[in-house]
Amino acid sequence: MLADNEVERALVITAHPDDVDFGAAGTVATWTDAGIHVTYCIVTDGDAGGFDPEIPRSAIAGIRRQEQTAAAKEVGVTDLIFLGHPDGRLEATLALRRDLAKVIRQVRPRRAVIQCPERNFSRIYASHPDHLAAGEAALCAVYPDARNPFTFTELLGDGLEAWSVTEVWMMGGPNPQHPVDITAQLDRKIAALLRHESQHVDPARIEELVRAWGVSNAVQFGLGDGRAAEAFQIIDTR
Repeated sequence: MLADNEVERALVITAHPDDVDFGAAGTVATWTDAGIHVTYCIVTDGDAGGFDPEIPRSAIAGIRRQEQTAAAKEVGVTDLIFLGHPDGRLEATLALRRDLAKVIRQVRPRRAVIQCPERNFSRIYASHPDHLAAGEAALCAVYPDARNPFTFTELLGDGLEAWSVTEVWMMGGPNPQHPVDITAQLDRKIAALLRHESQHVDPARIEELVRAWGVSNAVQFGLGDGRAAEAFQIIDTR
């Protein structure tokens, strides 16, 4: 139970800028509208992304941070943490687990949204190796790393006490079970995605695909005609 003056907090951990906007921006918008404080933790700067060879590679990381910050504002998020791990070379190392356990102890969320560490053969784009690595490291950071005071004891020296996330929402996996109706937030989700201008050769195509995905999810879970949804697998980690 939350104390009367305590704000409910959620933490979203993704490999790249724009991952959250594809997978969960509509849901995030419903949460921020309800007064939940949402923090984004972006593991890499997406510096291996983009399509324009005229943009120097050295500029991509800064561009993508700016785009993600603008996209977050579309759905009510202003608290972002960028870890700066290498894009395209992510591994679920102890160093990454420690970084994520540190973020969890700093933010102290009850709910974490992560990418599924299980490969989804029906949606291969959801299973980018960086997504799988970020998901695995995030799940390990939730349990056992962040909640065990004897794991990464150097964090205690930084004043970061152990913290237990009580539920994990996984996106992009092969076994979604929980739909969130985002019909009222779909335009904001699309607006967030379109903020990632460096990634979209054909923005109109992106909007078309996202609307179709939303409708498909709603149909799959029986939400009715004209609805849109995002879907997650929820894990009770209490």
